[in-house]
Amino acid sequence: MTIRPPIIIVGMSRSGTGVLTKMLEGLGLFVGSRKERNHEALFFEKLNKWLLYQCSGGLENPESIKYLLEDEESRRLFANFLRFIMKTPLAISFLGLRKYLRYYTPANLDIPWGWKDPRNTYTLPIWLDIFPDAKVIHIYRHGVDVVHSLRVRREKGLSRLKDRHARFKSLYWFYLTLKFVQGQRTFVDLRCSSMEEALNMWEDYIQEARSNVSRLKEGAMEIKYEDLLTEPVSVLRNVANFCELDTSTREIEFVTQDLKRNRAYAYLDDPKLRAFAASVADRLKIYGY
Repeated sequence: MTIRPPIIIVGMSRSGTGVLTKMLEGLGLFVGSRKERNHEALFFEKLNKWLLYQCSGGLENPESIKYLLEDEESRRLFANFLRFIMKTPLAISFLGLRKYLRYYTPANLDIPWGWKDPRNTYTLPIWLDIFPDAKVIHIYRHGVDVVHSLRVRREKGLSRLKDRHARFKSLYWFYLTLKFVQGQRTFVDLRCSSMEEALNMWEDYIQEARSNVSRLKEGAMEIKYEDLLTEPVSVLRNVANFCELDTSTREIEFVTQDLKRNRAYAYLDDPKLRAFAASVADRLKIYGY
C-alpha cells in the first residue's frame, strides 16, 4: 500500500471551488463520504471551523488564525490533536464506514483524495504540518463577480427575517433557531454589506492563497475560474495530471459538459457592476483582471 498525500483545494467562497471539486470527484478524486451542498466535506469543514474558532475567527475574518500559526507550541499541539481526531470514529463522516474499517484514518488512504473548503486558504499551514507532501490547488474568480455572488447570498440570508410565512412566523423562526443558533451555523455574510468591503475580503483571500502557492512552488497550482469555463477540457486535463488522476479525454468532456459558461465575467451584463468594476480597475488589475 502506497499512502497518498491529499489534494487540498483553496480559494474564496463563490470562486468556483465547488464546481472544480465536483468535477474532480467525477474523475476519481475521493473528496468525502458526507458533504454539504457546496461539496465541502463536513468532517474537514468542522475541523477548520474549530481551528478558526480557537482564534475568534471565521469565514469572514480568518486572519486571526495568525495567533495560532505564530505560537509554535500551540501549533504543534493542535496538529497532534488533529492527527488524533482523524483516527477516531468521527472520521467515518469523511471516509464512510467501509473505508474507515480499512484505512482507520484519512492519512492512510492509498487512493487519490482531498477536500475543499474556503477556510483551507488560511488554515493551510496547519494541514501542511500534518501532510507536508500535500498538493494545493487555488482557484480564483473575478472580484466583482465574487462580490455580487456574496451579496446575493447575504440578501438571501437576511430575507429569512423579513415578512415571510406570516401565518407561521413563530414556528418558522423557531426552526431558524434550531438550525442556525443551536446548530451554530452562519446566518448571513455580514461583512458583505458593502461592495467595497466584500472586495476587500476577496483581496485578502487571494493574497493569502498566493503567498502559500508561491512557497509551495511545484506543489501547488492556480486556476482562473474563467479559464475553466472557457477552456474546460484543457484546464481540467492539467488539473487531473497535477492530481495524478488516471482519466481520459472522454471522461473529462463528460464531467465538464454541464458547466455554465455564461458565468464567466457575468458582471458585464449589469451596468451597476460594470461601473463598480471600472471604479476599482487598478485593484483588479493587480490580480490579473
